[in-house]
Amino acid sequence: MPVFETRLPGFRLLNRGKVRDVYEIGDYLLIVATDRLSAFDVVLPTPIPGKGRILTQMSLFWFKKLKDLVPNHIVQTDIRQFSDRLRQFSELLEGRSMLVKKARPLPIECIVRGYITGSAWKDYLRSGSVCGIRLPNAMSESQELPRPVFTPSTKAEIGHHDRNIGYRELENLIGKEIADKIRDISLRLYNKAADYARRRGIIIADTKFEFGISDGELLLIDELLTPDSSRFWPLEAYSPGRHQASFDKQFVRDYLESISWDKRPPGPEIPADIVKKTQKRYQEALRRLTSMH
Repeated sequence: MPVFETRLPGFRLLNRGKVRDVYEIGDYLLIVATDRLSAFDVVLPTPIPGKGRILTQMSLFWFKKLKDLVPNHIVQTDIRQFSDRLRQFSELLEGRSMLVKKARPLPIECIVRGYITGSAWKDYLRSGSVCGIRLPNAMSESQELPRPVFTPSTKAEIGHHDRNIGYRELENLIGKEIADKIRDISLRLYNKAADYARRRGIIIADTKFEFGISDGELLLIDELLTPDSSRFWPLEAYSPGRHQASFDKQFVRDYLESISWDKRPPGPEIPADIVKKTQKRYQEALRRLTSMH
């Protein structure tokens, strides 16, 4: 059965986000990835069965693979090592939960783009640049950039859109030293992940990283390099100059664009065939990247 939302009696629910439910567990947090799906910053009423487990397993794969570049917030993911009180919810939590360090999230999303698509493509058509970064003339949609670019954005509340910001505004928000640090780490994370993914037949067109501070230490937090936080394109189908096939919720976005929905809550139900296609794309991304099913 798909998990649309969780309830853990006896534990304090701190936040119910677009996809994740976060509980306070003593000195730690428990992050539970549900099967909820959001599109255009609206949580849709139709879940994608198994999606939360896929996102969690993919994040854990990347956290382990990239831990030499920056510490992360993972404490424990093995249900058998959870407390007795938590283990009573094993059936619900298995494969979709992470016990993590508490951290103060930085108020920005660290977006790295290796290809020009989405909102960056719209910005480029309008101004020839993205977040104040000048790009070459006459680029095509989905074209690979000369080098990956760091384009931070603010974090918006559910139902609102994030806002791209320039580097100077980022420095004003969090200070130059930490801005430089997260920029450099984000670019290294992207480059290492993109090189690996390409060898597995996936182009990571862009992605977002999130960081927090815990006991004075900078940590990589939240999810990592999933189809929800990234654009994954199948390498074999890639062709610049057009919209690309993808391993994410693009089927859902395309469906929503085809109906007369104003992109405001509440979102419409998603047809079963769109749900199935989306589920298969998530499963295929997990298989290619991790050899897990």
